[in-house]
Amino acid sequence: MNKTLKISFSLKNTYRVNSILFSLKQIPLLKRLLPSTLYKVKGLKILANLLSALWEIISIFLGKFLYFYCMIEIVSILYKGIPADDLFLHILFFLTVIGSFSNTHLFNPSKDKYYALILMRMNAKEYTLTNYFYTMIKTLVGFMPFTILFGINRNIPLWLCIALPFCIAGMKLIFVACSLWDYERRGSGYNENQLSKYVWGFIAILLVIAYALPALGYFVPKTITEILFLACIPLGVLSLIKVVNFKEYYAINKELLKTLTCQMDNTTIAQVVKQANEKKISTDASITSKRNGFEFLNELFIKRHKKILWNSTKKISYICTFLIAAVLLILYMSPGIKPVFNKIVMEYLPYFVFIMYAINRGTNFTQALFMNCDHCLLTYSFYKQPNCILKLFQIRLREIMKINAVPALVIGLGLALILFASGGTDNPLNYGVLIVSILSMSLFFSIHYLTIYYLLQPYNAATELKSGTYRIVTSVTYFICFTMMQLRMPVLLFGVMAIVFCALYSIIASFLVYRFAPKTFKIRT
Repeated sequence: MNKTLKISFSLKNTYRVNSILFSLKQIPLLKRLLPSTLYKVKGLKILANLLSALWEIISIFLGKFLYFYCMIEIVSILYKGIPADDLFLHILFFLTVIGSFSNTHLFNPSKDKYYALILMRMNAKEYTLTNYFYTMIKTLVGFMPFTILFGINRNIPLWLCIALPFCIAGMKLIFVACSLWDYERRGSGYNENQLSKYVWGFIAILLVIAYALPALGYFVPKTITEILFLACIPLGVLSLIKVVNFKEYYAINKELLKTLTCQMDNTTIAQVVKQANEKKISTDASITSKRNGFEFLNELFIKRHKKILWNSTKKISYICTFLIAAVLLILYMSPGIKPVFNKIVMEYLPYFVFIMYAINRGTNFTQALFMNCDHCLLTYSFYKQPNCILKLFQIRLREIMKINAVPALVIGLGLALILFASGGTDNPLNYGVLIVSILSMSLFFSIHYLTIYYLLQPYNAATELKSGTYRIVTSVTYFICFTMMQLRMPVLLFGVMAIVFCALYSIIASFLVYRFAPKTFKIRT
């Protein structure tokens, strides 16, 4: 197994290093400095190997920290009157149940499995078990410091804090063993990347139990969650026997990798996405427009791509409406927690920068634009004239603003209602600022993603994302939005700042697009 683990590490590290080197080559400032024989330069390969090793270490702990901080630490402020230890174990237990079947690793069709099992013909059982046990060790090591850190702060006994990572690993083993038994019975494997609507429904129910019930004063007592958690250790050991003795790992991985194999062998993943999107494009010949010029082109595009552009927005809006209604119901049924929600709305507006970032559809919109429109029209010179670019940019900005504005308006109005229902505010201006600032955040992300699309145009002729700079900009955007979650600022102050910033960004973005897009808005080679 040591040899298998070494080969697995080498394989995974090789394509990570190559990806890092390729990304460096795409950065404009470095592109001219780096040699064409980039992959042969020993110093750069050593640097890329160090970055890869550093990322492997960080990934063990960073994800676990964010998991505890975002899913448990932050939301704990919503619940008053519930013992901290009971609440911690209640939420952690139901999140662990979700993770046991949504993040198994063994049933994840990843590229490293494809390379090892399909291309290199490695021993399926040995490869699968070696990597799975390595993942379990990472789970134990990654969870241990944070179950102790966050658990001790909530009066969880030290022995239980130490045992919790083993309980989490045990629950994952239980689900994997049950899935292997099910495969032997039915001959059909589980794929954690293709969850059915029933599984998603079950996840929604577990999330409601984890977060909504404590707000109403109901939770699973600590004694019961302790018993359930600790029972996972012996059951996990029994499940481990099944995992080790299972003989059909090649068959189950072959079925799991079937879709990925087709993608890797016959076409690129980007082309698969394009083909999937093409099925959603309307072919109704009666669709037309009475407008002229770029307005005609844009209206036809929007009408024919309605499913791609609007379906996810509608779903997000429905979910937001449901959550807001649930909060209003909780405030009605539990008046005692009104001050908590009032404080959240009045001070946590910066937190919604990350939420608006998460629900923004800018990436989907620009991807659809390139795949189904721009990759053809960019071959014509008139399409890259400054006036034409700015005109079409403004038209498209109007459309993406409409798409993102629907859930933003739902959230803005919902926050205003929650503020009113939780005790209101002395300054009525706060209601308007809440609504306008959320819409401004939505507008900012609409402008931002369309602007970097025009200035960095990241796709090649095969509709593959090939820009390292684009990835860096989107990563920095994520980091800034995540950092905003830590800010606490009055609604009026932050809201006005967000509105002013959005207005200034709009002006600057329009100038940059007009000035530089004629040179940058082209098919990447």
